[in-house]
Amino acid sequence: MLTSSIFRSTLRPSSRRCWIHVEKRLEELQLVLPPAPGPKANYNIVCHAAGGMLYVSGHLPVTLDGSMFTGRIGADGRDVAYGYQAARQAGLNIISTLKAQLGDLDRVEHIVKIFGIVQSTDDFKEQHKVMDGCSDLMMEVFGKTAGYHARSAIGTSTLPLDISVEVEAVVQLKPFVK
Repeated sequence: MLTSSIFRSTLRPSSRRCWIHVEKRLEELQLVLPPAPGPKANYNIVCHAAGGMLYVSGHLPVTLDGSMFTGRIGADGRDVAYGYQAARQAGLNIISTLKAQLGDLDRVEHIVKIFGIVQSTDDFKEQHKVMDGCSDLMMEVFGKTAGYHARSAIGTSTLPLDISVEVEAVVQLKPFVK
């Protein structure tokens, strides 16, 4: 997880302020966050803070029970709807990581950018619709002001562990108040 106490202290919310707006929205939407994922390869952090920004590593579509959305979109019955759910699940994992790293989801000022990679067949041309799963989730959870973001979506012939999508994010943080 985090290896730097300096990094951890810059992300720890002040004990004098504690918001629950975003978490209340999660409850209203009946969304349950999965456990925050750890690295799946040779790197030791899932996000990095620099200059009020949080750079979130690629997240996989891992579900609450530990299974994953796998396979190529456009093959074997894996259509846009399947990909949309996979991207939404990867987005939930990103939010889980934000919660674990920040302690308080109201520390998120703005979801700046989402980058999604979709494992798809050569003839599949709707990666942008698949990534709507993550984008729609961010808008639902963080609202229009903080959740509206820039986005890129690309297709590829394969992804690690045969996952259907991988999503990374850039998040602007509210200033830290001691």
